[in-house]
Amino acid sequence: MRVVIVVRADPAICGHSGEARNLAEAAIARGVDEVVILTWPVDVLAAAGIPLKPIDTVLPYSPGITVERPEAVGDYKVPDGRFEAGLRGRLVELFTDGVPTICLSLYLSPHTTIVHEALTAARAMGGGHEVTTIAEAVGSDITNVVRRCVAEGRYGPAAYLLSAYLASDRCVAVSAYTVSLIVEAAATVDEAMGTDFAARCRDRVRVSYPAVDSSAFIDLDPVRVDEVLERRGLERGGYLLFLSRVTPAKGVEDLLAAYARCGARSQVDLVVAGTGPGLARARAQAGGCPSVRFLTDVDDAEKPALMSGCAAFVLPSKPRDEFVETFGIALVEKMLAGGGPVITTDTGGIPEAVGDASIQVRAGSPSSIAAGIDRAVLGMSNLRLLEAADEARTNAMQFDRRPIFDRLFAGLLSDAEPRTAVPSRRPEGVAAEWGASS
Repeated sequence: MRVVIVVRADPAICGHSGEARNLAEAAIARGVDEVVILTWPVDVLAAAGIPLKPIDTVLPYSPGITVERPEAVGDYKVPDGRFEAGLRGRLVELFTDGVPTICLSLYLSPHTTIVHEALTAARAMGGGHEVTTIAEAVGSDITNVVRRCVAEGRYGPAAYLLSAYLASDRCVAVSAYTVSLIVEAAATVDEAMGTDFAARCRDRVRVSYPAVDSSAFIDLDPVRVDEVLERRGLERGGYLLFLSRVTPAKGVEDLLAAYARCGARSQVDLVVAGTGPGLARARAQAGGCPSVRFLTDVDDAEKPALMSGCAAFVLPSKPRDEFVETFGIALVEKMLAGGGPVITTDTGGIPEAVGDASIQVRAGSPSSIAAGIDRAVLGMSNLRLLEAADEARTNAMQFDRRPIFDRLFAGLLSDAEPRTAVPSRRPEGVAAEWGASS
């Protein structure tokens, strides 16, 4: 049995890059013979403006997992789509070599459409009959693609994307909030084109929460944590941490404004760890303040230590037209790592990730974020901080990669037994999690 995962993989700074790694590792642990992560050349990812980690900091995969980056097909006369052709062609080869394959695509655009086209070609060639497809939608598939098409009156591309999605054997989304986004957008397409996408999505799309490697974040060696902090010139409990892509939708500008006015500023520094299109603007907003530090080279090995050592982890995401936080993988990782509390908003799917185990602030409100910081740093006893950390870790363990993998692949691997997860906070009337009992 082979598993193929099509995704923007490491070194891309993206929660779903980590999710692909975690599902691949879980597959090998479950006895899958081979996992192929099919992704893009690093220079293509960089040219697209996707934030990247230094490639020499990417941790190695387990034996049995290979990462392939097919080169472009065609020359300058094909102005775009050349690398998609490379991915599509490699999938055709994998789908027609007779090996039973489960192919998971993370992001509908372009990965699910590439898989759909490759499988159509493989079956036209007489192969591809031992291939099962799983398509996972994320929020940006809707906010950045379908909604934009609808707003511009270009319903054809939106309809094609939804058609490719529904052609998959299993259709999942990263949160119940994402499912609601998909159904809402599909209904708009239906109204314009007389289709029935909304009803089909409502019937078929289920939740599969992102898979997190809990072992990388729990039971951290205190000596190792202190070594990482010392190397970075930090002290345990002496800093607030923002660790994510630096973009307006992540609320980094609101956080900087909140830090400037909070009472805890005299006791803790602010560390902004990450890179992205908003980095230059964030640096300018900080204005060289010595208590605000920017780290653009944090690797996977030191991330848990930075999370564990912070006084609070602040991710004040807010909804934007181009992006809405549809889960919050970094929040789950922080809850597993221990340390100070998570401060975040109720944007999108964040409540499904954090449950009741966070300090909630208003999105886009520096004054509310400042109050949340002061509560975490100045208003919680040591006992309450320890209790809050335990509550947070209990909540986060439901997203461990092993039960997530087992539910997502339930019935597809002969030796896999689905496991029951701790219920998370899901809006009433929205699709259940894939593999969970109805």
